[in-house]
Amino acid sequence: MVKKYDIKDLKLADKGKQHVEWAESQMDVLRGIRERFIKQQPLKGVRIAACLHVTTETAVLAQTLKAGGAQVTVVASNPLSTQDTAAAALVKYYKIPVFAKKGEDRKTYYQHLNLALDKKPQITMDDGADLVSLLHGKRKDMAQNVWGSTEETTTGVIRLKAMEKAGKLQFGAIAVNDSKTKHMFDNRYGTGQSTIDGILRATNILLAGKVVVVAGYGWCGRGLAYRARGMGSRVVITEVDPLRALEATMDGFTVMPMEKAVVHADVVATLTGDIHVVDTKHFLKMKDGAIVCNSGHFDVEINLDSLRKISKSRKEVRPFTVQYTLKSGKRIMILGEGRLINLASAEGHPASVMDMSFANQALAAEYIVKNHHTMEKKVYSLPKNTDDLIAKLKLAAMELTIDELSAEQKKYLTSWEVGT
Repeated sequence: MVKKYDIKDLKLADKGKQHVEWAESQMDVLRGIRERFIKQQPLKGVRIAACLHVTTETAVLAQTLKAGGAQVTVVASNPLSTQDTAAAALVKYYKIPVFAKKGEDRKTYYQHLNLALDKKPQITMDDGADLVSLLHGKRKDMAQNVWGSTEETTTGVIRLKAMEKAGKLQFGAIAVNDSKTKHMFDNRYGTGQSTIDGILRATNILLAGKVVVVAGYGWCGRGLAYRARGMGSRVVITEVDPLRALEATMDGFTVMPMEKAVVHADVVATLTGDIHVVDTKHFLKMKDGAIVCNSGHFDVEINLDSLRKISKSRKEVRPFTVQYTLKSGKRIMILGEGRLINLASAEGHPASVMDMSFANQALAAEYIVKNHHTMEKKVYSLPKNTDDLIAKLKLAAMELTIDELSAEQKKYLTSWEVGT
């Protein structure tokens, strides 16, 4: 018998519906897009598989896609990021099939991804490019029927661009993360705040006076760095990019290599998208009681295998907090199994910032429907006018107005005749 859905408990739907409605009340841009979608039906009959963090905000996006006529299936993009209440609400009240359970093992995770692909989607939505990877691996027989894909996160965009460069990408993909109304706001303000939230829920520590080491000074890293400093932490940045390291220095942060930084660290947070950013040599130099967490997409940034090898015991001391005791007796705390801490122990980004991210996702799906016949097998960004539209809608929702250029000013900015 084919499963219609696979979630933790349908009885959680009432609570989930309350949470979804709360999120929806703060997502004015997406609600506006939905109103247009209901009238125009731009996604009518289109099969969409959405591999995203199954949260209340994702539920609002899924409703929007369905309102536009799409047949939507939702699966998790991370085993620890699912909100079981939101999953239940999607199934019971919004009649959208979901295959996701918080804490599912790797085998179940990939079973769920394959169940979504069994629906023969014409568009995939990814947060980490796992669906796309399957479509280029074990399910490559289906790739020719896919119109295009959208990608939510930096890590996924990196994977897609690597596939394009290698000549392996089998369909066009839209890097939603490249949109300014996504990465400049979601990554910076969303990740910055939600990572702090995840650390505090898992540990209940006081950040004031603590040394917080932030690995990576991209948009996510700088968001966390600013918020940690705002809570009284002494923030150290580690980087491999000289320009970002210079920028972090000019922004007033201390910059040093990870091997030196961990000696002083009370908290280490990785936000790089790369592998083994915190490794054996770093664990050995950490102080007793150091807290280590990750806010990058995949659980590869902290080398937990190496930590297990140099530890004599491990135990859970709080929910989402595991204490590893090294052979020397030193203790190191790992949060959220090294997975996205902002979703493992907290609720992810605030709805108001996901409003812009998911507005990009909805409009990207519409773009693929309209343009898939001419899209090449490469990674695209959404047009600038889409970014501008979302920014204007968000400003309007916030009841903010801005100046407009006069005819004289427009002429001046596009001419060369007028000098000093």
